[in-house]
Amino acid sequence: MSHNTIALNQQRQPLDHLESVWLFGYGSLIYKADFPYIQRRPAKIHGWLRRFWQGSHDHRGTPEAPGRVATLIETPDAVCAGMAYEVTPDVFAHLDHREKNGYLRIFTEFEWLDGSGSVSGLVYVAGPDNEAFLGKATETEIAAHIARSHGPSGPNDEYLLKLADALRELGEHDEHVFAIEAALKEQS
Repeated sequence: MSHNTIALNQQRQPLDHLESVWLFGYGSLIYKADFPYIQRRPAKIHGWLRRFWQGSHDHRGTPEAPGRVATLIETPDAVCAGMAYEVTPDVFAHLDHREKNGYLRIFTEFEWLDGSGSVSGLVYVAGPDNEAFLGKATETEIAAHIARSHGPSGPNDEYLLKLADALRELGEHDEHVFAIEAALKEQS
């Protein structure tokens, strides 16, 4: 599958018939809401782990030297915390472009972090079948890759460090993210 997924997302899931849609963010969408939203709430999804296994050709790297960004890996019994946004369907024109580098929209259930219920919504997942997928590596290898990567949206380490800070603000501990952060700081 091509790493440019804009047309595929719009073809697979037209949203125009909906008044609003919930979106779950687990990477930069936690801390960088560059789109209008109706409301936002801390949430979690079950059955997924956040991993820095996706290449970034368009934001935190280049086609010649992609950076590494977060995706979700399906894992039974796993829980991934993030931020959910209620948005109008027209916002997905921007989001599909922002998340075009291998990410497909899928529907899943979100549970509010405060335990007050759940809602069904969309999440962008870049699976191993997309051309930009980089796959497994040790946290030390990922940190070294991130340290040398830079793209149109800035240095790759900025993405990692902002995500780690955003997770702390949510009161969440992500061993993978924090291990990469620690390795990055050791290498500096």
